[in-house]
Formats: sequence, C-alpha cells, structure tokens
Amino acid sequence: MFRKTLLLSLTGFLMCSVQLSAQDDVTPPAEKMGDSPGPNRFWQATLNGGHYMVALDRISSVSRHKYLLDGAVIVDEVTVDALGQALARFYFISPVTDAMAGNAATQLAERGRELLDKATQRAGTDVQNMVIKKYPETSHARTIEYRILSAADLTALHASVRSAWESGRGRQFSAK
Repeated sequence: MFRKTLLLSLTGFLMCSVQLSAQDDVTPPAEKMGDSPGPNRFWQATLNGGHYMVALDRISSVSRHKYLLDGAVIVDEVTVDALGQALARFYFISPVTDAMAGNAATQLAERGRELLDKATQRAGTDVQNMVIKKYPETSHARTIEYRILSAADLTALHASVRSAWESGRGRQFSAK
C-alpha cells in the first residue's frame, strides 16, 4: 500500500514538474514581436517615430479600433489614455483597396507604395514613418501620435501595453 501511494505521488510530482518546465519555455507571442520586460511601473515603446513612456498607474484606458478615413484609407488604431494632459495614438494605415484583394486597384496601390519607397530613399526622408495629418481636421491638441508600419506590430504593441497594464509589471516594446 505504501509503495503504491509513493509511486502515485512520485508520478504526479514528475508530471507536474514536466508541465511547469514546459510552460517556462513558452514565450508569449507579444514577446517575440519586440516586447520584453521593462522598468517596474512603466510601459514604454521605442518606434521609428520616437519614444513613449507612461507610468502604469497613470493609464486610464487602452483601446483598439478601426475606422475608414476619407473613404480612402483604413486606420487601425491603439490609444493609450493616461491621467494627465496627453493621449497617445499608435496607428497603422492601409488603403481601402487592401481589403479587396486581387483587383486592379490593389495592384495600383502596391505599385504606388513601391514608387513612394523609391522616392523616399532618393530624397533621404523617412516619409512612411511619419504621422499623417490634414490640417485642421487631424490636428489634435494634447495628442501624441506614432505611425506603425505593420498590422502585426500594432497587434504586438496592443498586447504589450495591455499586458503591462493588467499585470502591473513594466514592459518595453520596440518596432521599426
């Protein structure tokens, strides 16, 4: 009887320790996308357009939403509202034609992006990283804006800030 109890206990212990060590090897998807532990009590993002840092206890909301702008582009946006004077907006934009794969308009939009990339390389500017504003409609006082270049990076940023805020543990996010 004692041997049977000991054997069952050891088997249970072994299974638990194998499961726990397997869990240690699993890296959250956000961490694979440029997210890592950061200074306690803060969430920060380092992007091509600059650097943003906020105290976790000052964040009042985190949101993500999409909207159509001027019937031409889809804006996928993450906002971080903090107690204080500024709202942080992180967004990825894509032509509305991207939602309609395989048509001539999509091919034209892709060709336009290629031409823009070549022109910015020749001019030595980084236009694709710049925030897009149309004065006065999109000029918002007390708004900090960053343009993200891929939907995957925006998803990872949202996961990072949400994780930091929910857990109360500092995180650092970076993307190109």
